[in-house]
Amino acid sequence: MENAVDFSIERKRHKRAIGVMIVLGVLILVAFLISMNTGYIRLSPADVVRTLFGFGTSKQNLILFDFRLPRIVISILIGAGLAVSGCVMQAISRNALADPGILGINAGAGLMVMLFISYYPSTSAAPVYLLPVLALCGAGLTAALIFSLTFKRYRGVMPTRLLLTGIAVAAAISAATIVLTLRLSPEKYQFVATWMAGSIWGTNWKFVLSLMPWIFVLIPFVFYKANVMNVLNLGDLTARGLGTPVSREQLLLLAAAVGLAASSVAVSGGIGFVGLIGPHLARRLVGPKHQYLLPASALAGMLLVLVADTIGRWILQPSEIPTGIVVAIIGAPYFLYLLAKSK
Repeated sequence: MENAVDFSIERKRHKRAIGVMIVLGVLILVAFLISMNTGYIRLSPADVVRTLFGFGTSKQNLILFDFRLPRIVISILIGAGLAVSGCVMQAISRNALADPGILGINAGAGLMVMLFISYYPSTSAAPVYLLPVLALCGAGLTAALIFSLTFKRYRGVMPTRLLLTGIAVAAAISAATIVLTLRLSPEKYQFVATWMAGSIWGTNWKFVLSLMPWIFVLIPFVFYKANVMNVLNLGDLTARGLGTPVSREQLLLLAAAVGLAASSVAVSGGIGFVGLIGPHLARRLVGPKHQYLLPASALAGMLLVLVADTIGRWILQPSEIPTGIVVAIIGAPYFLYLLAKSK
C-alpha cells in the first residue's frame, strides 16, 4: 500500500516537473521571438519570418544573422551554463546561497581575462577560443583557494564558512581588478568597464562556437551525476555510508561547475545572480530532486538571461543597459530576501 502511494506521489511530481519544463520552454521560445524583433533597427515579425526563410534583404540578413541571432544564442547558452553551475555549487556545499558570482568564481575568471586584455596589443584581435581557457584557469585557482580555506578535514565543507570566504575572496579580486584598470588605455578601460558590468560582448558566431563545446560537454556530464548530487544532499556521513566517494565526486562536480561558470563569464562579462535565481526558482517549481532540478534550472537561467538582455537592448534605445545590470536589479533584492529567510 505504501509503495503504491509513493509511486503515485512520484508520478505526480514527474508530471508536474515535465509540465513546468514545457512551460519554461514555451516562455523561452516567446522571448526568443520577441528578442529577434527587438533592437535599434526594428524588424517586424513578418520581416523576421521572411529573413529566416531566405527572403530578406541584405540589410535584414545582416541584422538578424550577424548581430541578433548570435547574441540570442549566446544569451541562452550563458543562462544555462551559469544556472547549472550554481545548482551544482549549492548541491556540493549544501548551501542555498552558493552561486559562482557570490563565491568569487566569476571574479577570478574575470581577473584572468582582464589581465590578458590588459597586456594583449588589441582587444579586438584577442583569440576568441583562448578566452574560455584563460577564464577557466582564473576560476579554477579561485575555487581552489576558497575550498582550501573552507574545507576542514573531519567536517568537510562548512556552508556558512564557504559563503563568507567566497564573499571575502570576491571582494579582494574585485579590488585587484579595479587597481589594474588604472593602467589601461581609454579604449581598453571602456571595454573592461563594460565587461565588468556584465555586457554580452561576444556577439558573433565565433564566440558561439567557442562556448558551445564547454556547455554541450559539461552540462550532460552534470545531468549524468544527478543521482550523486541527490546523495550528497543527505550529508557527507550518509553519502559515505551509501558507498559514495564523497571527496572525488565533489571535486569532479566542482570542476564541472567552474568550467561552466568560467566559459560563460569569458563571453558575457560579470553577470551575477543567475546561478542563484535559476536553481531557486526551479527548486520551488519542481522540488529538490536533481533529475528535475538541473534541467529546470538550465531553462530558468536561459529565460532570465534572454529576457534581461532583451530588456537591456530595448529600454534605452539607441543605447543599451548591460545585461548584468538588469539581472542585478532582479537578483539583488531576491538575494537579500533569501539571506533574510536563511537560518
